[in-house]
Amino acid sequence: MKQGGVHILFLIRQLLRSSNQALVFILCVVLSIGSITAFSGFSQNINRVLLKDARKIHAADIIIRSGSEISIGLARAINRLVLDGRVKKARYYRFYSVVRTIDDDQSLLSDVKIVEAGYPFYGEVVLKSGRSFHHVLKPGSVVVGQSLLDRLQAKIGDSLKVGFTTLTIVDVVIAEPDQPMGLFSIGPRVFAADGDREALGLIRKGSRIRYMTLLKVLDTEKVEEKTNEIADGLKKVQDPGIESVDTFQTARSRIKRFLDNFLFFLKLVGLFILMIAGFGIQGTLTAFLNEKKNTIAIFKTVGATNRYITIHFMLIVFTLGMIGILLGFFTGYLMQHGLAVMLDTFLPENLTISLSWTGILEGVFLGLCVISLFAFIPLYRIKDTKPIMILRKEKSNPPQKWPLVLSGFLSLVFFSGLVFWHMKDFRLGLYFIAEISGLILVSFLFATLMLFILKRLHIRSLPVRLAVKSMFRPNSATRPIIITLTASLYVIFTIFLIEENLDAAFIESYPEDAPNMFFVNIQQSQVEDFSRTLDHKASFYPVVRARVAAINGKKIDLTKERKQKRDNFGRTFNLTYRESLLETEELIKGNSLFRRDWDDIQVSILDMVVDMKKMGVGDTIEFKIQGVPLKARISSIRTQTRETLSPFFYFVFPEKVLKQAPQTIFTAIKAEPDQIASIQNRVVKQFPNISVIDVSQTAKVFSKMMKQLSKVVRFFSILSIAAGILILVSTIFATRVERIIEAVYYKILGAGKKFVFMVFALENLLIGLLSGLLALAMAQLTSYLVTQYDFELSYQPFLLSCFFMICITLMAVVIIGVIASRSILNKKPITFLKEQPDV
Repeated sequence: MKQGGVHILFLIRQLLRSSNQALVFILCVVLSIGSITAFSGFSQNINRVLLKDARKIHAADIIIRSGSEISIGLARAINRLVLDGRVKKARYYRFYSVVRTIDDDQSLLSDVKIVEAGYPFYGEVVLKSGRSFHHVLKPGSVVVGQSLLDRLQAKIGDSLKVGFTTLTIVDVVIAEPDQPMGLFSIGPRVFAADGDREALGLIRKGSRIRYMTLLKVLDTEKVEEKTNEIADGLKKVQDPGIESVDTFQTARSRIKRFLDNFLFFLKLVGLFILMIAGFGIQGTLTAFLNEKKNTIAIFKTVGATNRYITIHFMLIVFTLGMIGILLGFFTGYLMQHGLAVMLDTFLPENLTISLSWTGILEGVFLGLCVISLFAFIPLYRIKDTKPIMILRKEKSNPPQKWPLVLSGFLSLVFFSGLVFWHMKDFRLGLYFIAEISGLILVSFLFATLMLFILKRLHIRSLPVRLAVKSMFRPNSATRPIIITLTASLYVIFTIFLIEENLDAAFIESYPEDAPNMFFVNIQQSQVEDFSRTLDHKASFYPVVRARVAAINGKKIDLTKERKQKRDNFGRTFNLTYRESLLETEELIKGNSLFRRDWDDIQVSILDMVVDMKKMGVGDTIEFKIQGVPLKARISSIRTQTRETLSPFFYFVFPEKVLKQAPQTIFTAIKAEPDQIASIQNRVVKQFPNISVIDVSQTAKVFSKMMKQLSKVVRFFSILSIAAGILILVSTIFATRVERIIEAVYYKILGAGKKFVFMVFALENLLIGLLSGLLALAMAQLTSYLVTQYDFELSYQPFLLSCFFMICITLMAVVIIGVIASRSILNKKPITFLKEQPDV
């Protein structure tokens, strides 16, 4: 046989004669490439928009954040820049406060932003009237969110009490540059002019206020270079413990923080789907090549070499793979649009979905790597097909182990590299790989155990007995199918159960003993009068805001800390003082809260602090309270005996240490639902500076947002089930000959098509049932542990809902399996026997 070139007609014929396997192969590639490119591309599009419109999103060139008035040195440096004509300055103050109607009949916790003239330097605050924000917002007026008008039944022109003054509602805000209107906020927006700041009386020493200073660089040439130069100069004089200086390029907005965290999770789902779809690629290719064994044997009989045959089938795989990759790009593009629709309220308004050359090259690279890794074993086994197979049936020699080991090792390296590349955190990457490996290992062990038991059961029903026997036919991939479906269903069931339990605990049935009203920003001088006005038994907790500056003399690297995705020392903490433990606390280190034999300033820490950095009794922590250093020695370590909505503090000092520090008072009470409004109105009428938070209402707002996000997560988790279904289909194709033989024997022995259909349907039903039950058991255990021990809530299994989900799974598996087997069911015995004379 002449072997000089590639036989194009041969390639076309092979593709056309195995169109079903080719289609499933392409779908596996589409699913793997579509999912990972969708998440990566969506992330790139968001980052592109956030970078392109960074000035608009942050409303300035340079952004200075602080939890109090900025330090004297930084303030002087900014003022010099303003006087030199290098920058313009605009400040705003953001905090939560309760606003009231003019008759004090209704009140509402709102997100207040007091802005100076010039805000925003970039972007715009869009008003319902279409007028300019700068011309509308004047002293004596407010611009509010539409939800405030709806909930207070107010209208433009009405008066609104904010703090200690009364302002007039002049317009409605539709959009603002530095926060999408759909991003989670406890209350609606209220804009007030800086000219009313003193009259409001809400910015006091110790109050929880976000102080923001925005700078616009006036040099129109080399703006970015000048911006970085000015920012670097300001960073040299900033106090990193209480303030931060960022440019529009380095600052992280609330939008970016939210989207980074959410897309981080979706990327994990994408990697999971990519891995599962890879097994589908391998199974489908195995089925395709099994069907071509006679063709391969004939080729070898007429003199074709293994290399020549392998090259031709590699070209077939490459052709199908490129079709899948191209369709994967298109699918990923559509999925990005779907993500944009589902997350519409959380995204920048001018987000456009596009495919970049970088994304295309990344997709091609990933596609070729996935196809190469999972196609290696099936293509390598071509050499095991012998010419004698065209004369008689003969089992191939057992495959060598080294190709399997090599393929497994390369796959592990590839997926580990993908995980570390996308997660950009080695520690979290290791956790993710360990968790996925653990999930697959547990699924493997339980699937093996269940199949072992099932194989040894004495079943009387003939169709069921034959269905069970069919699960153990040669080349069957029953166990991989069960493992894949189990892992996929486990993710969906776990998300559903945890979400439903949280919803039941905090939304539908708020804990009976939990406080539902929080009061913050109470001044020390107001405690006695506030207690009489409240007319409820309440415990008062002093709150002192501070940062951790050093531990055992080693300074805290704020930049490094803030990059961590878990709780860290890069944020501001609430300190308090008292002389005893709370009812929900106990000591795990130390004999008492504070030691009498120590003369040093002492602090008791919560065990959550130890989780952030290892430390123990006797170690020292240095704090900065509004720039003032305070060094304390750890006297004890506490833990919470149960999780509640009651207040808890990471750091507790003796009263004498913090009694004179700048502070506010916090308290929480349990009120009857029908009393909440009257209590809020009564308190705010007498104490306008105190913010009242209705926790049950806040939980409902948060639940609404979480339900919207969980729909996105569920949708993409379903893709992993699709990968499992494709593996099921590929297995049916891989065992097509064995299934046809079974069907023919059944029919020869007198069984009708209905009986054969029942056997195949029962086989798929058993696979779906085992996968569903195993996934449900694992999900119930995980959800129970998370709910009971992490959230300290009573657990509900929601068995009825789970039953319906398993029924849906069974229907999908059975229907897909039967559809994939229809050509087998339609095969006539005489036709097959003529094709297989030695059967």
